[in-house]
Amino acid sequence: MPHVASSAFPLELTALFAAVQQHFRQVIVPLWQGPGWNAELELPYEALSPEHRPLAPQRYRAMACARQLYLFASLIDDPAFPGAAERAGMLFRSLQNHFHDAVHGGWFYSIDPAGAPLDPRKDLYTHAFIIFACAHYWAKVREPCVESVLNAALKVVAERFSDGNGLYEASLDQDWSTLNSGPLQNPLMHLAEAFLATLSVRDDAQVHTALLALAHGMQQRFIEPVHNALLEKPLGAVDNWFEPGHQFEWFYLLESSPLLRQTALHDSLAVAFDFAEQVGVDPQTGAVCGMLAPDGTLRDGTQRIWAQAEYLRALTLRPTPLPRLQRQLHALQQNFLHAGGWYECRDAAGDVSRQDMPSTTPYHLATCYSGLAQFL
Repeated sequence: MPHVASSAFPLELTALFAAVQQHFRQVIVPLWQGPGWNAELELPYEALSPEHRPLAPQRYRAMACARQLYLFASLIDDPAFPGAAERAGMLFRSLQNHFHDAVHGGWFYSIDPAGAPLDPRKDLYTHAFIIFACAHYWAKVREPCVESVLNAALKVVAERFSDGNGLYEASLDQDWSTLNSGPLQNPLMHLAEAFLATLSVRDDAQVHTALLALAHGMQQRFIEPVHNALLEKPLGAVDNWFEPGHQFEWFYLLESSPLLRQTALHDSLAVAFDFAEQVGVDPQTGAVCGMLAPDGTLRDGTQRIWAQAEYLRALTLRPTPLPRLQRQLHALQQNFLHAGGWYECRDAAGDVSRQDMPSTTPYHLATCYSGLAQFL
């Protein structure tokens, strides 16, 4: 359970949360029901302009399809979104029809605007999101074909991506031959998230074992020993760094799971959270920076909406004074949300540096608001 500084929530906080939720439901989700939807391919466009026009398609990614499947699966049975089940069904079918590799198994990274394979390589990040989305979708519909795809994705991760030491290769070629990528932090984090999603809908001894092995492998191979920051590349890699947003994202996953709260990785990220907050969050504006060197030196001051959302969600599981939580939610609203949607990035000076709205971002806002709703 989250720790709160007061037994009563101030009206300002609940009203502020109601406002950002309403913005999500009445502005952001409709963007992907309408102008963000390619009805011919039955896929979301990769991004929309500030004027709500699709950017000229260069590709469609399986990961983006899976994130939108999660989004619409989460809205099934919500009376405000009567078309959510139909849209989730389309996205699930498109995942199979467009991205599944019938020859080698697994799922392609991307297809071209005409629907032909563009980047046919197999990456762990994509497969993690397919597991994550299918687990959530199956929880809502309980259709055997959905569990079958969930099982197939879990199997291919275990058999193809595993490095034999509890972690997984980040990328493999189309035929599963090695690209010597080795393990990388971000795909592994989303695989942990996917394993947790699977365990939330069914008992699964293999996934249980794999999740604990993954947590152990991350502790051994990714935790920087001075500040306990979880690095982006394994220890000893050249030009390594860490991202505050990922410290907060990992902390939320670990703290929210009774299973993972017992791990050494959880203890490390509890320390890393404080360090990332100290060196990576502006105490005046609440802005979360992009990248830091292992010693905490700034590498990239870009402020990204996903990192803001992950910091806010993680704060609900810390002993956070309510006024501070309120300030951080207000910062998200004021700096990143606007009447037509959201700003994806601001630069180190706080100026908007990316105008387009990617189809992948609503996933971060949905998980953030879900965490806030549980807290409140």
